[in-house]
Amino acid sequence: MSKIKYIILFAILALSAVQLLAWGPTGHRVVTQIAYDNLNCRARHRVDRILGKHGIVYWSTWADNIKSDTIYPDSYDWHFQDFDSGLSDSVVLSALTHYPAEGGNLFRAMDSIVNLLRREPDNVDALRFLIHLAGDRFCPMHMGHQADLGGNTIRFEWFKQPYNLHRLWDEGIILAVGYSYTEYAEYLENVYGKQKKAIRRMTNEELLLHNYRLTEEIYAYHEEWNGNPFVYVYHFAPEMEWQLYAAGIRLAMLLNELYG
Repeated sequence: MSKIKYIILFAILALSAVQLLAWGPTGHRVVTQIAYDNLNCRARHRVDRILGKHGIVYWSTWADNIKSDTIYPDSYDWHFQDFDSGLSDSVVLSALTHYPAEGGNLFRAMDSIVNLLRREPDNVDALRFLIHLAGDRFCPMHMGHQADLGGNTIRFEWFKQPYNLHRLWDEGIILAVGYSYTEYAEYLENVYGKQKKAIRRMTNEELLLHNYRLTEEIYAYHEEWNGNPFVYVYHFAPEMEWQLYAAGIRLAMLLNELYG
């Protein structure tokens, strides 16, 4: 997005004094819409049959909605994987195969769900979890520090409302741009489409290191940030957009492999 567009956006927000809403549902719908647009015909048909037409989008927030339900009491920890600051690449990458005993189980959950779907491709709940966790995996603060609960205890004011760093990345930044999920998905596919092949070629290890380094950048930036939300969105919106687009492309790859 051009600098001029962000300046205009910020001016509109300032004049209208719009109270920012949440990324959670919108972000996951953006990711799954991009994924849906990149499914091959066979995978799209099979996913539609299991979840309903466009169900990949409609069910993308289900895993968050049932976290307090007793049907999957352990699923709360599936949404994140904590990392300490200043880790070497090898230590970070070890989490992909040597799952930490504490601090979240995102990678363990993803691998288990994918293996389950290989055996039971029509398992509705497993597919619902997969489409959601595939988005969480690309949200930087879902790989935040355990000491601050992934940024949840780092509190500040955001457009005159109480906020925390985790909520900012889950909920705060994306709606500052002001698009619906369909508008945002279309925009990201137009802007970042030229990077699709490169994103497809990236290994899981490369993606994890990219996410970890972005998380470290977020923590470092927060220490120096002047508290101006317009400055923050201007600084990080392009990074967030890449994460959303990459999440959608990688989810499509996974679903094409499972159902194509």
